[in-house]
Amino acid sequence: MSASRSRGPAGVWLIGARGSVATTVVAGCAAVTSGLHPPVGMVTETALFAGCDLPELPSLVFGGHDTLDCPLPKRAEELAADGVLPPDLPGAVAAELAAADREIVPGGPLPGDRRDERQLIDAFTAHIRDFTARRAPAGTVVVNVASTEPAAEDSLPPSSLYAAAALRAGCPYVNFTPSTGLHHPALAAAAAQSGLPYAGRDGKTGQTLLRSVLGPMFAQRALAVRAWSGTNLLGGGDGAALADPAAAAAKNAGKERVLTDTLGTPVQGAVHIDDVPALGDWKTAWDHIAFDGFLGTRMVLQTIWQGCDSALAAPLVLDLARLALRARTAGLSGPLGDLGFYFKDPVGEAPAALGEQYAALGRFADRLRGDAGGVGEGR
Repeated sequence: MSASRSRGPAGVWLIGARGSVATTVVAGCAAVTSGLHPPVGMVTETALFAGCDLPELPSLVFGGHDTLDCPLPKRAEELAADGVLPPDLPGAVAAELAAADREIVPGGPLPGDRRDERQLIDAFTAHIRDFTARRAPAGTVVVNVASTEPAAEDSLPPSSLYAAAALRAGCPYVNFTPSTGLHHPALAAAAAQSGLPYAGRDGKTGQTLLRSVLGPMFAQRALAVRAWSGTNLLGGGDGAALADPAAAAAKNAGKERVLTDTLGTPVQGAVHIDDVPALGDWKTAWDHIAFDGFLGTRMVLQTIWQGCDSALAAPLVLDLARLALRARTAGLSGPLGDLGFYFKDPVGEAPAALGEQYAALGRFADRLRGDAGGVGEGR
């Protein structure tokens, strides 16, 4: 049975709320809502999701946690200066940026923080509940867009503290990063018992998106891939975070898993990530694919992907926020494997090839459309 549909504003609580991706999400939602820009890159705004009763973009309100103190309007100006946002956009959506910034509270743990894990989770839960009670009567989704952290060992890393708080606050959860989040063994029982839907992890925005298309092509054409190597050059906060080998390893695991799953076997080669601060939010990804054709003829395919990480990620974050919120009202719970289209390392049972993932996403839309049952198209 579907959960009650409470009309009114719906909350999007962003972990890493003052980062480049979060700023682009807030500014982009305001730009699309006001008609300043079309919803390019938003799959939820295509015919696939017509009649699914998704939350309207104008109904979304934003808040979140961050350990940084740069206000969103200032961060948007910096992104515009770097060419990430249109030059006139920060001024045009200044009110929306300021409103979201007022709902951002300090995260943690901060240097010298004496609070233990339980106290941190309690504090984060209280923040999310207060935001939902004041601003989001239709419910809140928690989305992790913070910088990548090293893989967890024993204690709960920050991403898992926030994920635990999301569960305790009764919110769907989306992990758009390769960080641990709900994947920590200590949270498995809580996730299963929560009755909440969740999705992740690690948004598929560029190089791996292309790999999820090319891998099946080689397999379907019976071409033998001998080696597949890649290099990423990027700057910004993500580049600095991924300069840590442990964080880079967490990121690369999803990239390599896509190849293994689509090709059917591991191949030689690895992905290297280089921090180039001068590139800022812009990323270049290069792949070198060595393969054999008929009669053992050796051939090579090389690809270059150059893009802006935040502009690639922001429409996907908005999609996922809407879909997770709608999944909650539809009474869905547990891992949303049908949203694997959006991730390098999807939770639940999900295919790895993009075409199969898109078909699964279509089936998910059909489920939501069936649940809508005449409520209205919500578009």
